[in-house]
Amino acid sequence: QLQLVESGGGLVQAGGSLRLSCTASGIISDSVAIGWYRQAPGKDRKGIACIATSNGNSIYATSVKDRFTISRDNAKNTVYLQMNNLKFEDTALYYCAADSPTECIYFNDYIWADFTSWGQGTQVTVSS
Repeated sequence: QLQLVESGGGLVQAGGSLRLSCTASGIISDSVAIGWYRQAPGKDRKGIACIATSNGNSIYATSVKDRFTISRDNAKNTVYLQMNNLKFEDTALYYCAADSPTECIYFNDYIWADFTSWGQGTQVTVSS
């Protein structure tokens, strides 16, 4: 099982940017998928982005597509989520999750996968 640690959250004004990092340790195979989820107060946790570390293929939830970019640095065992043009409704606790082998799918506006490893989360607060 992978251990995941998120960082990079904080307070930002609407229209600003943040970059989240998710660093993995443990047994890392070549077919790891890593996803970013978020949970706003009073709402369910939702998948917003996912990347396959083997080839860099990525998918996004409708609400973040064209504003967020997921990328990976395999040498550092780290996945990033670059968040631009942040909106008040992006305020949430952001988690990264991983598993191997697994596949992310896009369905009904969100990302879905069967992840078994989760980080503790990093808070993102966007002020309007």
